[in-house]
Amino acid sequence: MAQNTNFKLLREKAGWTVQDVAERCKCSERTVYRWEKGESSPNPLAVDMLHRLIDLSIVRDSKSPEFDFIDLFAGIGGMRMGFESAGGHCVFTSEWNKFSRQTYLENFECDHEIFGDITHVEEGEIPRHDVLLAGFPCQPFSIAGVSKKNALGQKHGFECKTQGTLFFDVARILKYHKPVAFLLENVKNLKSHDKGRTFRIICETLDELGYYYDYRVVDAKGYVPQHRERVFIAGFIKDTGFSFDDIDFIPAEQGPKMSAILHPEDGTEEEDPPYTEGPKAKVASKYTLSKHLWTYLQNYAEKHKQRGNGFGFGLVGREDVARTLSARYYKDGSEILIRQNRKRPRRLTPRECARLMGFDRPGSAKFEIKVSDTQAYQQFGNAVVVPVVAAIARQMKPHIMKIKRDSTLRQREMPLIYKNTTAVAGR
Repeated sequence: MAQNTNFKLLREKAGWTVQDVAERCKCSERTVYRWEKGESSPNPLAVDMLHRLIDLSIVRDSKSPEFDFIDLFAGIGGMRMGFESAGGHCVFTSEWNKFSRQTYLENFECDHEIFGDITHVEEGEIPRHDVLLAGFPCQPFSIAGVSKKNALGQKHGFECKTQGTLFFDVARILKYHKPVAFLLENVKNLKSHDKGRTFRIICETLDELGYYYDYRVVDAKGYVPQHRERVFIAGFIKDTGFSFDDIDFIPAEQGPKMSAILHPEDGTEEEDPPYTEGPKAKVASKYTLSKHLWTYLQNYAEKHKQRGNGFGFGLVGREDVARTLSARYYKDGSEILIRQNRKRPRRLTPRECARLMGFDRPGSAKFEIKVSDTQAYQQFGNAVVVPVVAAIARQMKPHIMKIKRDSTLRQREMPLIYKNTTAVAGR
C-alpha cells in the first residue's frame, strides 16, 4: 500500500472538491479517492497544483508580504509569479522591451514605475529588497588579466571580468544592496559557453561578493509538456544549507502530455477569440500552416535528413511532449507543430503557449494577452516556466525568512549589548 500523503487534507486546504481534482487531472473520482485513502500514490502534478493553489490563497489573504523582491530582465513576469506565490512582494521592475512591459502591466498591479534598460539605472534608485530575481541574457565575457589592470590602476575583480555584460548589472546591484538572496536563470548552455569560462566567471564573481550558492539544470518536463532545460543559480548572503537536492522536482516521466494544454475543440472549453471560435471553440484557421509553408518545411527536413542532420520540424499529438518553445516560434512554428485530422498541421495559439509555460494558473484568471501573435510568441519563448520557479521559491523561502529573522534579532539585541558595554566601561 502506498504511503498516505494526506492528499485529502491538502485538497480541502486548497478549497477544491474531489470532482475539481478529477476534472483538472483528467482522471476518475475513484482515482482521487484512492489517493486520499493512501491506496495509491497521488499524481505529483496534482500535489504540486494544490500546493500552488494554497500558496496563492495565502498570498491573497495575507495583509502584508513576507519578503520583498526586485524583478530584473522581467520579461512578462514569470519569475515574479513564482515568487509572489511564495508570499513575496515586488518593489522594483526592469524590462527594456516595450511590448513585454505592456503584457506585464496587463497582468500585474504595479505600485512602482517599470524601468527600461537596467544599464541606465543607478543602484541607489533601486529600493531595498530581500531577494533579487534575474533571468539575465547571456553575453560574451571579457577575461582580461587582473594583473594588467592593477598595473594600469584600472578596476579589477568582478568589474574587470564582467564590465560590458548584463551580468555586471546584476553584480553591481548585489554588491550595493547585499540582498538576503537571489535567483538567476539562464539557458542550459550558459554552463558550457566559451568552454566554461563564462560560467566560471559568474561563480567567481558570486564568491567575491560573499554569497553562498547552488545551481542546477532543471528540465520543466515534469510540470509542462515541454522538454525545456534551464540553469538556475540560487544564492544566499549567509550559509543556510540550501541545496537544489532538497527540492522534490516532479520527474520528467511523470509530467503531463500536450492534451493538458491544447484546446479540446469539443465544446468543453469556452470560445476564446481570436484563438478559438464557434460553439465548439475550434482553433481559428489562421493557425493552420499554408500549403506553401508546409511543403517548404517537409522539403527542408528531407534535405537535412539525407545529409544526416537532425534539423526539421517537430510534429506532436495530444499524447506527446513538445520540443522547447523558442522566441523564434513566430517565424514558422517548426519546433512545435500540432497534428490535425485530415488537415495540414498548425501552430500553437498564444493561449496554448501561455499554458505550455505555466502562465495560465489553476484557479486564477486567464493570463492577459493583448499584443500581436508575433510578440506573444517571442514573449512566451523567452519566458521561464512558472511552476518550476514556484517550486524553487517554496524551497528558498524558509532560508530567506531565517536570515531575515536572524538579522532582526541581531538588530534588537544591539541596543542591549551597547547598554551593557557602556555600563561595564563606566564601572
